[in-house]
Order: sequence, then structure tokens, then C-alpha cells
Amino acid sequence: MHIHILGICGTFMGGLAALAREAGHTVTGCDANVYPPMSTQLQQLGIELISGFGVEQLALKPDLFVIGNVVTRSAEGRFPLMEAILEQGLPYTSGPQWLAEHVLQGRHVMAVAGTHGKTTTTSMLAWILEHAGLKPGFLVGGVPQNFGVSARLGEGAPFVIEADEYDTAFFDKRSKFVHYRPRTAVLNNLEHDHADIFPDLAAIETQFHHLLRTVPASGCVVVNAREEALQRVLTRGCWSQVQRFGSRKEEPGTLRARGEPHDFDVLRGALKVAHVKWDLAGEHNQLNALAAMAAAEHVGVSPEQSAAALALFQNVRRRLELRGEAGSVKVYDDFAHHPTAMRTTINGLRRRIHPNERILAVFEPRSNTMKLGTMKAQLPWALEEADLSFCNQSGLDWNAAEALAPLGKLAQCCDGVDALVQAIATAARAGDHVLCMSNGGFGGIHERLLERLKT
Repeated sequence: MHIHILGICGTFMGGLAALAREAGHTVTGCDANVYPPMSTQLQQLGIELISGFGVEQLALKPDLFVIGNVVTRSAEGRFPLMEAILEQGLPYTSGPQWLAEHVLQGRHVMAVAGTHGKTTTTSMLAWILEHAGLKPGFLVGGVPQNFGVSARLGEGAPFVIEADEYDTAFFDKRSKFVHYRPRTAVLNNLEHDHADIFPDLAAIETQFHHLLRTVPASGCVVVNAREEALQRVLTRGCWSQVQRFGSRKEEPGTLRARGEPHDFDVLRGALKVAHVKWDLAGEHNQLNALAAMAAAEHVGVSPEQSAAALALFQNVRRRLELRGEAGSVKVYDDFAHHPTAMRTTINGLRRRIHPNERILAVFEPRSNTMKLGTMKAQLPWALEEADLSFCNQSGLDWNAAEALAPLGKLAQCCDGVDALVQAIATAARAGDHVLCMSNGGFGGIHERLLERLKT
């Protein structure tokens, strides 16, 4: 089969392209914005990338068009290829639907859902199963360094997938994850996000409830015990075994941690069942580890085996990834773009560095939710552990300086990446840690900043 993917450079669609190519299909694709790491991975696989969504791509004559959710219907005609597909009655489907029908059928699907930590937890779980010899397939919204690729078919029964609650396509407004029909479902956490399609937290809870409706009775739902929103989801109906993790106090059967995030015991009730010592920092990663360990137990991997695997776990690219050092100033890249993720990322770095060293937090409100300004009031809270904060306010319809006013002189807003680089270079001093946070390429700020700091 020849499939042509519209929106191929998104992390999900790029992973799907890799799986389709591995399965023997001919794969081509198009997108408007092409940037690493997905563009690099696709080019290495020999997948032809076409820039834009022009009608001339019909000449490829694929058997099926697979449509990413970046594609919309618009009066401006931003996607003429999609309009031509509809006009000519050509066959098309969504990415999640294609994946469900051609890859996930007959597999033990292990879906990792939640507002934060999906990519990291999915990578942890896949690595645990790999280390245990289960040879899982996986699709991750990033590039796990233990594997070097974002997706593979695998040889064993388990297939681990990052399960996104965002909508499927312009013609299918259900959350992506309802297509996956998991036997093991991880509910890592739940907050209001994606304000462009979900009016409030209750709307997202409904989608999570729909996910639980697809888990069989022999399945397992792994749930963060600290999250009230997830408890509300369970109360609406759950027909499967439930394994809780992360409670702050002893609870029968619940997995919890005792110790620092980089070196901790894993307890079930009062009984110690494993010990994790690894390179990751931050309480959020400790919780991610508990979630992955609980899910792995459902396919027969013991906590001791999981702990041994986690000791060798290398985090996903763009998760507190050190991009370089200029003099004694370190520059990091991180995917954090929601206020809670920004706060936990800064806290994780704070735990790793000397108390006298400074964190310079640099961010751009790039996600649809942040562009709308829905969570701008949470930004001072998100940034309060940073010593200085810098915001790219270019293109915003809301006043970033006003939102950051509670931070006073500790926050600075700039118009564009050039101005940001200049402001950071002026403020930086020996021993600083510059943490750049964005869910996009951020205009290549990391390399530009390192180059500027060397002068």
C-alpha cells in the first residue's frame, strides 16, 4: 500500500510513518514546517517529504491519504490538497484510525495518558519491557535515547503508545486515545489543557471516561492516587482492575516512593518491593517511574526487574537535555509548555544544581492553550523557582509583561528570539543554567545563545 501522510512532521504522524515504512508500505508525506528531530528521522528512513499542501501531490496517486490533525477546513484554503481529496472523493482516514486497524490489532496495547509526562513515561515503559526481553513495539512523541527512534513495530505482544487526549482529525473530534483500545491504560495526571478544543477540565474528564470504557475487564487501569480529577473519572465508571500509585501515605496495594527522586525505595503498602537509583531528577519523574513500573507488572515484569531497567534509562530528547556549554554557562532544551510542566522542570533542575547557582528560565507561550492566554495567571507560580525569567512575547494577543508583573524585575519580556538572546547574554554570568522551554523549535535559540555567549 502507498500512503501519503498530510502533516507528517508532527511527532505522532512521524512515528506512524516510521511504523508504516517498517511494515513494508510505501510512505510519502507533506507538511508546512519541517524541523528536527522528526524531519531527521524521516529522512534517514528514506521517506520523501514535500513542503506544503499543494494539489499537485495528487499526482503521487497513493492508495490512501492519512490526515493529521494539523489539517483543517478553512475559507482561506490553507490546505488545497485536502479540499481536492474531498472534491474528488479520494480515500482518506485519520492517523489514529489507520494505526488501530493496521498496527494495534491483536496486540496487548499499553496506552499512557495524562496531561504531563506522557512521552517520558511511555519511553520508560517501553525500555522496561525491552530490558525484560519482551521486545515491545512502541510509538512515542519524541525520541527515546535508549532506542534512538520514536517508533518500531516490535516482535512481542506488547505495544506501548503515548495516548493523547487531543482530537483525532477535523472530521473526527474524538480524542486520539479512544482508537487504541488498550488492555493496560496509564492515567498519569489530569489538568485543563488544550483550551482551543476543551472549554474546561470537565470536558477532558469526559474523554478520559470514554477511554476507560474501552478497557476490558481483564485489563488494568494504572492511576495516579494524588489526582482528584482522575478519581472523578473512575467514579463515572471503571470495569477493569485498578492499580494506584504515588500516594503520599501508606495505602494497601498502592505503589509509592520513599526517598529522593534520584534514589528511592518503591513500596507496596508497607513492603519494600524495589529500589531505584538513576540519573533523572524531579518528583514528577519519580511518579512517572512508579506509573511505568505498575503498568509493566500487568505484563509480568516485577518491580525489581523494572528498577534494574530504570537504572539504565536515558531520558527522551528535549527533556532537560543539555545542548551545550559556553564558558561555564550551561544551556538546556526542554519540551515544557504548560505552567505545571514548566514548574516541575525548573524544580527538577533546581534539585540537581548547587544552591548558589542560578537558573535563567526562557520560554515562549507557543501551544494553542498558551497562545490563548488561558493559563497566563499561572505563569508567576510556574516560574517562581527560577532566578530570572525571559519570555518571548512576539505574536501574543495578551500582555505577557502584565501577566509576569508579580515577578517584578526578575522577569523580562522580549519581542523575538534575537532580543531574547541579547537579553539573556547580558544577564548571564559564570555558573548559570539557562533553561529554554518550548514545544517547538524556538527559532534555534539554543545554538544562537551558545554562539553569542562565546563572544
